[in-house]
Amino acid sequence: MKMLKKKEVPWYSNRRIRIQDNIANWRHSSCRQHWNTLCDCNGGETTWCFSQVKGTLEDDVTEADLISCVEFNHDGELLATGDKGGRVVIFQRDPASKQCVPKKGEYNVYSTFQSHEPEFDYLKSLEIEEKINKIRWLKRKNQAHFLLSTNDKTIKLWKVSERDKRVTGYNTREEGGRPRDPTRITSLRVPTVRPAELMVEASPRRIFANAHTYHINSISLNSDQETYLSADDLRINLWHLEITDQSFNIVDIKPANMEELTEVITAAEFHPTECNLFVYSSSKGTIRLCDMRAAALCDRHAKLFEEPEDPHARSFFSEIISSISDVKLSNSGRYMMSRDYLGLKVWDLRMETKPVETYPVHEYLRSKLCSLYENDCIFDKFECCWSGDDQRLMTGSYNGFFRIFERGCGAGRRGELTLEACRDAAQRPRQPLRARRVAASAKRKKDEISVDCLDFTKKILHTAWHPHESIIAVAATNNLFIFQDKF
Repeated sequence: MKMLKKKEVPWYSNRRIRIQDNIANWRHSSCRQHWNTLCDCNGGETTWCFSQVKGTLEDDVTEADLISCVEFNHDGELLATGDKGGRVVIFQRDPASKQCVPKKGEYNVYSTFQSHEPEFDYLKSLEIEEKINKIRWLKRKNQAHFLLSTNDKTIKLWKVSERDKRVTGYNTREEGGRPRDPTRITSLRVPTVRPAELMVEASPRRIFANAHTYHINSISLNSDQETYLSADDLRINLWHLEITDQSFNIVDIKPANMEELTEVITAAEFHPTECNLFVYSSSKGTIRLCDMRAAALCDRHAKLFEEPEDPHARSFFSEIISSISDVKLSNSGRYMMSRDYLGLKVWDLRMETKPVETYPVHEYLRSKLCSLYENDCIFDKFECCWSGDDQRLMTGSYNGFFRIFERGCGAGRRGELTLEACRDAAQRPRQPLRARRVAASAKRKKDEISVDCLDFTKKILHTAWHPHESIIAVAATNNLFIFQDKF
């Protein structure tokens, strides 16, 4: 593929979108009141209850059915999942669930389509999996919905539209579509449009291929809604949504001698409001903020976020567990969250020296790193997400557990909660979820589970938070659990 210089690309503009000072006031007052409602049932955190589960609850699960990504669209009306079989399933918010009192976070299947197929690179003798790595929604501009989906090599832009009318009374063909004999046409008819059964169609509008040598791990839409970036282990490319045969390389960390390679790119994301800024994380535990106005190739970062390592805590596994698996900028654009193997860190974009908040996710596993290394669990890539008001964080763990952290719970307190996505929750709809606790030592309380009893095959790697309400989606193997605040 031809890589263009900055001056040769007409759509590569340096437009700067001003940050709105009052961005926090976009929330609806009722949503804000709902977000700030605290309950004493879980030590001051919001009370969560089970809403729905999608997918079979049987033990016999095929590899292709495992969910590999989850994403709400910008208004939360649609929820998309991708799986290892290359399929994309879109769920739509049930209109009745929004009108009832109390509200329910219930979704129904809206559309299902095959996004990617398995391929084979004959030049490299390499099989390309159909697994969906990421899904990103475009902001809605008309009646149709658009989303980007990617596997390891190819990115596709999909249009999802509805059709509820059909045209009848053609002159040149029958109702079934067969051509009519022109000699038998004795009069002209005016075709009419009639109501028809609702049909949802998904069609690929653009295919962006052949630009990545290594596996794509991230895609992120720019705030201008015209461009997006895609990142693999060593490079980040900038694309225009209308141009499929050209991309602009904005980051390249590949050394001349691959034996000198010391780190790889693990995640990348555009700033939510500044179209010239983006961040990317590395396997060394660093995050770089780059400004595309500074240079065509962003080989020099504007800011470097890195927490100094404690030399006394260094071990054989330090480099592995410090690798950042996911990075997410807050909705306001002021903060940034990073997820490493054992915890979450929140960074202020104005302070590079250290994170402003640190949340241990499963610190009790530090003593189990040797066994986790042997079974490869130490290389699991956990994702993280913000709530719509940027006041809560969510990420996954093992044994079907996922963690929710409250950034402010009054008097400077920060709340944390461990919940479980399991079949037992599905049997108790609308009932508050029981908080789970893990005992790191041999002595444990009655309501605690021993760290030795954790099931490391039940991983919660992918989670998503509704942009405006307290509704969360949690992917557990082949099941999608939907939980909501108990109104």
